[in-house]
Amino acid sequence: MAQKTGLGRRYIRAFVSGFFVAVPVTVTVLDRLAYVARVDGASMQPSLNPEGASAPDVVLLNRWSVRNYQVQRGDIVSVVSPKNPKQKIIKRVIALEGDFIKTLGYKNRYVRVPDGHLWIEGDHHGHSFDSNTFGPVSLGLLHGRASHIIWPPNRWQKIKPSVPPDRRPLLSWGGSTEDEDDDDDDDE
Repeated sequence: MAQKTGLGRRYIRAFVSGFFVAVPVTVTVLDRLAYVARVDGASMQPSLNPEGASAPDVVLLNRWSVRNYQVQRGDIVSVVSPKNPKQKIIKRVIALEGDFIKTLGYKNRYVRVPDGHLWIEGDHHGHSFDSNTFGPVSLGLLHGRASHIIWPPNRWQKIKPSVPPDRRPLLSWGGSTEDEDDDDDDDE
């Protein structure tokens, strides 16, 4: 009987010590590397949640890739909402700092994105609370970049950056878009 009690204590001690190692490691991974988030609403349709509320997408948000604010046009990112700091929103990066953008209903028809800011929009125009409502978003609010759709299983895929042709910046001062050609050196 005494042997069973000692065995039970060893299991409990191993569990508790494993717990105190696992919790800080898990918190560090979620804080620094990546975590998952459910995408609610219609603002990113058809890219995310194409079937609406009946089958919301779950995405992997890569925190490591945005640690130095390295994002490109077309990335789907998670940012802390400029209007409600307790909420995170998921939108597409349309323009980077220095770019000139034609807005869709913002107070100014044309905007130069200030240094240290992004212009973000939902893919479903008119159903999105985005930069057209609150203006350029500070890079400091950037939380993660959506890299994969991981749920539902039939939609599992890597998310590739893309900007709709009608939403590309009018003038770009850096960064790259996915459709730029590398053939510019043929004129030499």
